[in-house]
Amino acid sequence: MDGLLYAIIVGAVAGWLAGLIVRGFGFGLLGNIIVGIVGGWLGSWLLGGSIKTGNATLSYILTALIGAVVLLFVISLLSGRRRAV
Repeated sequence: MDGLLYAIIVGAVAGWLAGLIVRGFGFGLLGNIIVGIVGGWLGSWLLGGSIKTGNATLSYILTALIGAVVLLFVISLLSGRRRAV
């Protein structure tokens, strides 16, 4: 159960930060959690693992953030909306 709560918190933080970076995307708390969790998977896949830092939580957040930004960028391309990055 702790792992699920940890994934939700990391996903929420990463999704929220990605929404700030890719302006115009605000999905609310649940949407940010989903974007962050999917971004974590995508970032881990793109990078071949998580970014290595001295702090595991920071590593997971940065990896999820990169994946979430890529995810939001792809969504913006597919939706036809132009967003400033």
